[in-house]
Amino acid sequence: MKASLVTGASGFVGWHVARALLASGHSVRALVRPTSRLRELEVEPAVGDLRDRRSLDRAVAGCGLVFHVAADYRLWAAHPEELYASNVEGTRNVLEAARDAGVERVVYTSTVGCIGVTSGGLGEESSPVSFGDMAGAYKRSKFLAEQVALEFAASGLPVVAVNPTAPVGEHDVKPTPTGKIVLDYLKGDMPAFVDTGLNLVDVRDVAAGHLLAAQYGKPGQRYILGSENLTLAQILAMLARITGGKAPWLRLPHFVAYAAGLLSTGWARTSGSEPRVPLDAVRMARKKMFVSCQKARRELGYNPAPVEDALRRAVEWYRAEARC
Repeated sequence: MKASLVTGASGFVGWHVARALLASGHSVRALVRPTSRLRELEVEPAVGDLRDRRSLDRAVAGCGLVFHVAADYRLWAAHPEELYASNVEGTRNVLEAARDAGVERVVYTSTVGCIGVTSGGLGEESSPVSFGDMAGAYKRSKFLAEQVALEFAASGLPVVAVNPTAPVGEHDVKPTPTGKIVLDYLKGDMPAFVDTGLNLVDVRDVAAGHLLAAQYGKPGQRYILGSENLTLAQILAMLARITGGKAPWLRLPHFVAYAAGLLSTGWARTSGSEPRVPLDAVRMARKKMFVSCQKARRELGYNPAPVEDALRRAVEWYRAEARC
């Protein structure tokens, strides 16, 4: 069996994709930077960078499957052009290398942020959406990267796109914005909340969805990998049940959160430090990102579990890591 290449295996979703592949008997090669750590993963490291095409040619050589999970996932960046270099041009580089190496299939990890969501409705893969709907450099760069992936699929490269929602679980090292909700709650750094909502999913189910997409997905199609649509208040109440603590009761009006985002992001531009309240995150929070994953259920056999166990594992992992 040929090796499967995973980009982003030192990150949250990529780590779980690599682990799922190993559990399924695959030989895994992981594209990593020299400083990356691959904790608890018995994989073949391939040192490289999404912006270095030659390193990608070496990494993909001899691989049958490519899982392009890596992305520059930041809701604020002092230099937004870095996100476009990694997410858009990096994706183009990976797909060119995969095409030239004759790989059997590529699974590209997009984001639910590229799914259209109307007020009061559930977003689906076919929901209308445009570049103008994207808030912030991260979502704009991922939207453009998804377009690159679909263009390669249209030209004959067998690329399947998956759109994870908000994954949660153990090993969220950075953490992701979803993991930060959990960590902030555990540290007592969330005295209030805004009226928003998102679709939460167990990161293990996201990883399983990647493998299902490689096996059953149709090239040129995209599949939402999600589970439960929950308001932020419901998520915090679930964390309170898990921990035996209390959920915040103060709900901030959006205009207050927006003002905090303006101040925090403005200071970040001056200081160069990451804002406590990124303005792009506040803008995203105005819309409840509620979506349906019925297409993935129907075409891939995707069957996600409820998210409470994943939240519990996240809590236990952060505590074991002494992060809170």
